Amino acid sequence: MKNMKIEANGTEIRMIGDIVNEEAYISLTDIAKYKNPDNAFIVVANWMRNHSTISFLGLWEQIHNPNFKPIEFDRFKAESGDNAFTLTPQQWIKATDAIGIVSKSGRYGGTYAHTDIAFEFASWISPEFKLYIIKG
Repeated sequence: MKNMKIEANGTEIRMIGDIVNEEAYISLTDIAKYKNPDNAFIVVANWMRNHSTISFLGLWEQIHNPNFKPIEFDRFKAESGDNAFTLTPQQWIKATDAIGIVSKSGRYGGTYAHTDIAFEFASWISPEFKLYIIKG
């Protein structure tokens, strides 16, 4: 996979994959640093608590992933939005066999998402910042 970086309004954002064939994944961790440089993982986790986020992720997976597990998705969708609901990217991936989000551990790790999903996340962070990413 090809590794790239773009700059969006002073924030460096890592990308992996093939942009030309629309198979690129953008770092949600780096996008989240725009809002909270010290605890980006909290921003991602808060986004994943939302009912609309879970609905979007589930629909994306149903369209792109023949191995997606709809029963587990339905459980997350029903619980999402409740005050006590929490969900990490790793839990989502493991439970549903999701392919739209990948999570890498280690020094150069982070949470990456397909461009479709990353742009949705960026819109949640800031529509203005999303445009900086697109123009990056």
